[in-house]
Amino acid sequence: MAKLNQIIAVEKGVKSKSLQDITAAHHKVQKPALLAGISRTYQPKDEEGEQLPPESTRVQVQAEDVLREMSASLTRLFDVTATKDWANCTARADVTVDGRTIVTDVPVSYLLFLEKQLTDLHTFVRKLPTLDAAESWSHDPSTDWWKTDQVRTIRTKKVPRNHVKAEATDKHPAQVEVYYEDVPIGYWTTVKFSGALPARRVNELVERVEKLQQAVKFAREEANGAEVTDQRVGEAVFGYLLG
Repeated sequence: MAKLNQIIAVEKGVKSKSLQDITAAHHKVQKPALLAGISRTYQPKDEEGEQLPPESTRVQVQAEDVLREMSASLTRLFDVTATKDWANCTARADVTVDGRTIVTDVPVSYLLFLEKQLTDLHTFVRKLPTLDAAESWSHDPSTDWWKTDQVRTIRTKKVPRNHVKAEATDKHPAQVEVYYEDVPIGYWTTVKFSGALPARRVNELVERVEKLQQAVKFAREEANGAEVTDQRVGEAVFGYLLG
């Protein structure tokens, strides 16, 4: 008895061959010259007339033959696809991570859906924002944010000062140079907040997604190993269509 994964493996080739056969059949019946034949003989009006040889063209394509050939090819495709789809209704497996069963008795079609969703989720989780590693963060229960310790910094103001380079004399005024001095006038107390995640948490989430991805792939392979019952749908369909 065949396995579901074996049917899946041959399905692509059967589809490809059926498409080629249908295309070839379509081209045959769309060429009137191939379906046409003729036979004619010539008889002169009198015995003295010119004698001409008979002419004939054989029919090269019979539409009924093309129908039979096409139905044979499609019957194989119908049967393989039906066998796969019927088996997909019963092929199931559990998704298990580290000995813990996450989901039980999952159909193959849903396992395929999970695989795609987890691929997208993996991309999302890997790009989650993380806390700035240059800061020291702690969780603030009152806001559910992350925050840094208080940092106190001085606020200064530039105050002009005069520097006398030369005292005034009876002949010259004093030479004064103006400069600015930073004078403390207050203090800033700063606490930074963030809604990002610790890198440890992001790494943990990535690891969980990757483990689940592997578990889903394993479950799909297990489900695809189920034995299948060959379905004979094509004969019934074309028995009616061409009957």
